Amino acid sequence: MNKVCLIGNLTKDPELSTTTTGISLCKFTLAVTRRFQKSDGTRDADFFPIIVWRNQAENCAKYLRKGNKAAVVGEIQTRTYDAADGTKRYVTEIIADEVQFLSTRESFADQADGDDAPQPVPKYERKQELKAVEEDLPF
Repeated sequence: MNKVCLIGNLTKDPELSTTTTGISLCKFTLAVTRRFQKSDGTRDADFFPIIVWRNQAENCAKYLRKGNKAAVVGEIQTRTYDAADGTKRYVTEIIADEVQFLSTRESFADQADGDDAPQPVPKYERKQELKAVEEDLPF
């Protein structure tokens, strides 16, 4: 099984391109902070190249910008190529199956011209949810 889930921030604006057959392709880098702090209190980050295809690629290019938080679910892919100097180069990338935009609506306001912007996940009060459950209990 090859599955990866990442949450992080974009390090630069996404780059949208099209293949020779007309399929949309979007590339961006996701900075993911490591779990553990160093002795000085800071945390290192890992930088993962992300590739998104088709309609999801167009949405990423339209709505994501440098600094936005995003969740990516996909698979790890490695490939090789011969560089101009004759050396073999290895590339590891994340091929995204799903991308969720996690930044707030306000961060999208500058990027979109209307109601096309993704809607934030609705917030709910956990206390209200628990209260409703308690009222449904038969004892």
